[in-house]
Amino acid sequence: MGRAVAVLLAVVIAAPAASETRQPEAPQSGAWQPKTAGILTALHRVFRDDETGSVKIEAGGRFFRVTTTQDGLGLNPTSGPAEAPQPSDLIPNGKIAVGNNDIAMAWLADGTDRYPHGLLGDKIEASSVRVLTASRAPVDFVLREDSVFEDIAPRLVDVDRDGRDEILVVRSHHEAGASLLLLGLRGDRLTRLAESQAIGTPNRWINPVGVADFDGDGQAEIAAVETPDIGGQLVIYKIEGRRLREVARFVGYSNHVAGSAELGMSAVFDVNGDGIPDILLPSQDRRELRAVTFAKGNLAILQSVKLHRAVATALVTDDVDRNGVLDIVFGDQGGYINVMLR
Repeated sequence: MGRAVAVLLAVVIAAPAASETRQPEAPQSGAWQPKTAGILTALHRVFRDDETGSVKIEAGGRFFRVTTTQDGLGLNPTSGPAEAPQPSDLIPNGKIAVGNNDIAMAWLADGTDRYPHGLLGDKIEASSVRVLTASRAPVDFVLREDSVFEDIAPRLVDVDRDGRDEILVVRSHHEAGASLLLLGLRGDRLTRLAESQAIGTPNRWINPVGVADFDGDGQAEIAAVETPDIGGQLVIYKIEGRRLREVARFVGYSNHVAGSAELGMSAVFDVNGDGIPDILLPSQDRRELRAVTFAKGNLAILQSVKLHRAVATALVTDDVDRNGVLDIVFGDQGGYINVMLR
């Protein structure tokens, strides 16, 4: 997700000041209730198969799909994802991002142990972003010795809707901790387009949620959870010139478990059908699932559902019951496969 952002998003919104931290009241009741499709031992992950587009579950080296039956939901064995060739310089646990515009592929490369935080499962982080352009030309963005990419994969999005890919990635500084960095191709170079202010303390991390027009003003914002493992806060950023400016901050959220390489514990889609993308993510203890809107610059919880056990996998959307509305599939700490039917 990255791109050179030359567009100035100078839009004034009715949002809390960046220094304000508050939590809106949740609705008194919600229509969503988690249903259980089954229990799996050695649950590893819930994911979308890039080749087939279907949602699959990996547990104990086997793969499953959620199915509907006359009695409710169930789990059926299925095939695993196709094994794709991996670049030799890909970092451990790294993933390749595939683009549709001027970047064909992007990945995090050239592992280093110069920032031994170890929050994502090992102490090897990337020192460069490597891309293949649409014309298959290789291009690198290499960091200085004072920082690393503390991430698993670049996120490719067209932030400013100009038909080019931007890359959104987490950069961690030795002295100041993590920041969000936007990169984009300009000519034959990967260029820094915009960056957020770093957290201010080393070994403090931020996990992106997604990029979308969250407030409905026609311009994209970036949502992320700052320090999701220790008092997480949902932060909304706007792109202003060469900086990502914080416009709102709300306490009580998480989208990561310390020591895990799973960064997908949140989702972005239009929950209430108003045409504006919403944010789905767990509470700080991961025992509550919240659907959050930021329409018109004001945070509101659309649904808030208590869970029996903490969320332990990615949140993946799928129309499980084939009613034309996206449901949410996820696993919890007990190995239960939950489906939030809508």
